[in-house]
Amino acid sequence: MLFSAQNLTMFGVGILETLYMTLVSTLMAYVIGLPLGLALVLTDKDGIRPKTAVNKILGAVVNILRSIPFLILLVMVMPLTRAIVGTTLGSTAVIVPLVIAAGPFIARMVESSIKEVDRGVIEAAQSMGASTMQIVWKVMLPEAMPSLVVGAAISVTTILGYSAMSGIVGGGGLGNIAITYGYNRNEQDIMLVAVILLVLIVQVLQEVGMRLSKRKDKRIS
Repeated sequence: MLFSAQNLTMFGVGILETLYMTLVSTLMAYVIGLPLGLALVLTDKDGIRPKTAVNKILGAVVNILRSIPFLILLVMVMPLTRAIVGTTLGSTAVIVPLVIAAGPFIARMVESSIKEVDRGVIEAAQSMGASTMQIVWKVMLPEAMPSLVVGAAISVTTILGYSAMSGIVGGGGLGNIAITYGYNRNEQDIMLVAVILLVLIVQVLQEVGMRLSKRKDKRIS
C-alpha cells in the first residue's frame, strides 16, 4: 500500500535527510564560495585590488571544478569522503562531494552579484579612505544583498538537485528512495511521490528566497 505507515515513515525520513544534506552543504559551501567569489571580484582587472595572476588562477580552479559533472565528481572524491567521514554511504557522506561541487558554483553566483553593485558607490567609499575590508563588509555585501539572497535560493535548489542524484550511490534522501524503489524495484508510485516531494521542497525554498530578497531590496518600498 502506497501510504502505509512504513512508507509514510520512509518519506518522512527522506524529507529530513534531503533537507539535512541540502542545508548543511549549502552553509559549508558558502564558507568556501563567498570568500572565493569576493576574491574573484577584488582581484579582477577592474577590482579594487587587481591581481591578474591570482584572478586567473582562481578563475581556472573554479571553472575546472564547475566543469566536472556531479555524478563523476561524486565517484572521484570517494576516497576523500571515506577519509573524512569514514564511509561513502548515507546522507552525511554526500555532504563532502556536495560542498566540493557547490563551492565553485556559489563563488560565481557571489561574483556576479557583487559586480552588480554601482561602481560609483564603491569609488565614493574609496575616496573617503575606507579600507578594503570596510568596502567589502559595509558597501559591497549590503548593496548586493538582494541579489545575493536570490543567488542563495538558486544555489540551494541546485544543491538539492545534486543531493537527489547522489541516490544512485546510496546517498540517502528522496533521491535514494526514487532510485531504489522507482528504478531498481519498478515501483513507479513511490518514485512519483518522491519526485512530487522534491518539487514541493524546491518550490518552498525558492519562494522563501524570493520573499527574503524583496525584503532586503531597498528599492522596493
